[in-house]
Amino acid sequence: MTGKEMRPIWLDEDLKTVKVIDQRRLPHELIIADLNNLDDIIMAIKEMYVRGAPLIGAAAAYGVYLICLDTQNLDKSDEYLNYECTRLKNARPTAVNLVWAVDRMLSKILQVKKESRIITARTEAENIVEFEAENCRKIGEYGLSLISEISEKKEGKTVNLLTHCNAGWLACIEWGTATAPMYAAHRAGIDIHVWVDETRPLNQGARLTAWELGKAGIKHTVITDNAGGHLMQHHMVDMVITGTDRTTYTGDVANKIGTYLKALAAKDNNIPFYVALPSTTFDWTLRDGIKQIPIEVRDPDEISYIQGKVDGKIKSVLITPEDSPAGNYAFDVTPARLITGFITERGICRASEDDIKNLFPEKSL
Repeated sequence: MTGKEMRPIWLDEDLKTVKVIDQRRLPHELIIADLNNLDDIIMAIKEMYVRGAPLIGAAAAYGVYLICLDTQNLDKSDEYLNYECTRLKNARPTAVNLVWAVDRMLSKILQVKKESRIITARTEAENIVEFEAENCRKIGEYGLSLISEISEKKEGKTVNLLTHCNAGWLACIEWGTATAPMYAAHRAGIDIHVWVDETRPLNQGARLTAWELGKAGIKHTVITDNAGGHLMQHHMVDMVITGTDRTTYTGDVANKIGTYLKALAAKDNNIPFYVALPSTTFDWTLRDGIKQIPIEVRDPDEISYIQGKVDGKIKSVLITPEDSPAGNYAFDVTPARLITGFITERGICRASEDDIKNLFPEKSL
């Protein structure tokens, strides 16, 4: 599976219900949730039924469509539409695709008469979904060249990749970002193996990336979050590929907590560290990622409790002392100086302002 067989989000045939895979239940249960209004969309984003920057953007686009659908027979002003869209933008603070998608939807909707807004919103939401899917396919093509080069140098021996969290099709629409080159390499017959960080506290690597790679028939091994440095020291990692939730135009990367430590270890061991992302995940307004990117702090219970399957049922178990506080920072920022390059839908570039703007000249400030 690469997302082509089943996407993580789609509009139901009734054109009133957004369907999503409830990713909290994977890998033990494949549950489809129905989202019927804006509050459902916001809840799904906050509670991480859907997660990953491109997928959050797609969910937000459908959220704007549902706003238009819910208000079609009501005398609601544009101010109300903007108010609801602001609520949607605030669902989660770090992933920039959320704001990008809402703003793109609004720019289209506000140009047409109210009686045309539903069809305009639906069309634009579908356009955003297909745009992100195509971006990921192209990322896979460009990333394949990097893996192919390593394979040739190793004379066909296994290429060992390491990834953090889940930047697969579950986090996008199809292919994923970090996983797209892996899927492309596997389809090309290149022998690859992926080290999958478990990615505490919600274990998106162990639960989601491992599930994805297993379904695709790609060799992989789940490791503890702190094992990556050891593997790099012993020449067991050829390249690191991660995704990102927000990247500044200077190349600083916000991604799942722990990414920064992987980049430090990769730098110390001369391991190439690439970040795969579509242009929609660049924040063209931010220069300094450490100072300017908002870092989400989530419920401490996500650290204190761990979820798993017990006797056929999914249960949560307390793993800390009941009176021990927990600090749940969801993301960290990796400075551009630690990043070898970016894999985008337009090609590969270094993590520098000049190189990024050369690839996306229309975004130059």
